[in-house]
Amino acid sequence: MSAIKSVLGLMSGTSLDGIDLAVMQTDGEQRIEFSRDGFVPYSAETRRLLRAVLDDVATRDTTALKQRRSGLLVEAEAAVTKTHIEAVQNFLTPDDAIDLIGFHGQTIIHRPDEGFTLQIGDGQALAEALSIDVVGQFRLADMAAGGQGAPLAPLYHAALIGDARPQAVLNLGGVANMTWLGAGDAILAFDTGPANALLDDWVKAKTGNPFDQDGALAARGTVDESVLDMLLAHDYFDRLPPKSLDRLSFPTEAVNRLSPEDGAATLTAFSASAVARGLACCPQLPEQLILCGGGRHNPTLCAMLAARCDIKLVDCDSLGWRGDSLEAQAFAWLAMRAVKGLPLSRPETTAVRAPCSGGELYRAGS
Repeated sequence: MSAIKSVLGLMSGTSLDGIDLAVMQTDGEQRIEFSRDGFVPYSAETRRLLRAVLDDVATRDTTALKQRRSGLLVEAEAAVTKTHIEAVQNFLTPDDAIDLIGFHGQTIIHRPDEGFTLQIGDGQALAEALSIDVVGQFRLADMAAGGQGAPLAPLYHAALIGDARPQAVLNLGGVANMTWLGAGDAILAFDTGPANALLDDWVKAKTGNPFDQDGALAARGTVDESVLDMLLAHDYFDRLPPKSLDRLSFPTEAVNRLSPEDGAATLTAFSASAVARGLACCPQLPEQLILCGGGRHNPTLCAMLAARCDIKLVDCDSLGWRGDSLEAQAFAWLAMRAVKGLPLSRPETTAVRAPCSGGELYRAGS
C-alpha cells in the first residue's frame, strides 16, 4: 500500500447506542488528516437484542463461550453486521474513495484476566458487501501475546498530542479509559472504571430512558457516600496499570436500595471517583485532562470530575479534535498500522510483552 490512504473507521462502543463513523487520510503514523464523521443509532430491536446477549453471556463461563456460540449470539452478530453494512452504504459518497475500513465490532464481553475477549461482527461479510478491504479483530493478537487487549486508542492519542506533554486524555464511553503522555515517548494507559454504562443501565431500568440526558436525573439526587465507598472497594482499584475491564466488571447491588435520583448521582460519582484514582497512578500529574467520548456531554459528570479530580478539564473539541468520533478515528488509524505491520499496543498501554501489531485482514471479493 502507498504511504497515504483514505480509511474509514467504525466504532460501536459498550454504551450500545450505535455506530460512529470517521473518514481520514493517513499513513498510520504522523500523517493524520481528518475528513468527516457521522453516527448511526442502533434500532430499538438491535439494542434489545444486544442487551439480551449481555445478560446471557454474563451467566456463562469462558470455556463455554469459547466452545460454542449461542443462537442468541449468532442472531446478534448478524444484526450488528447488517447494521454496519447499511450504515456505511448510507454514509459514504463517491468522493470518499475509501481504500480500507477499520472495523472494531461490538464488544460483548471482555475478560482480560482469563485471556478472553469477544467482539462480534462479520468482517469478511462487511468486506464483500462493500467491496473494500476490512481490518477487524484488533484485540486478539495483543491478548495472545500476554496483553489486556485494551485500551487500543492510546497510540492514536499520542500521535494527536505530539510533543505537548505532560497531558492525559480521558475517553468517557461505556467504560472510561485514560492515556497519560509524558516526556519523550513516555506513555501509560488503562481503563479507570465505568463511565456511562452503569449509569445508562440504571436510568433505563428506573425511568425507561436510554441515558441520563444532560445529567438531569443525577443532578436532582444526592451521592450516598457509604454506597460509593462500597463500589470503590472493588479490588480492580488496587491493581496497578496497565489494566482493563468489562462493562459488567462491577457489581452494583449496593445501589439498589437508593432512589432513582440518588442512584444516578452515586453512579455518576463512582465514574468520577474512579478517574481520580486513575490520576493518582500517573507517573506525573498532567497539566490538564482532555475529555473525549459521549460522557463529556454530561454536565453533572463533568462537574463531579472537576470536584473529585482537582484538575483542569478541556473538551477535546476545543483542540480541533472531534470528540464524538475519536475512537472511530483511532480504529481507522490502527487499521492502516495493521496492514503495515506497525504496533497497535505497547507494554505500557496493555501490558503486552512487547510492542504488538495485530488485526485480521478481510479481503474484498476473497
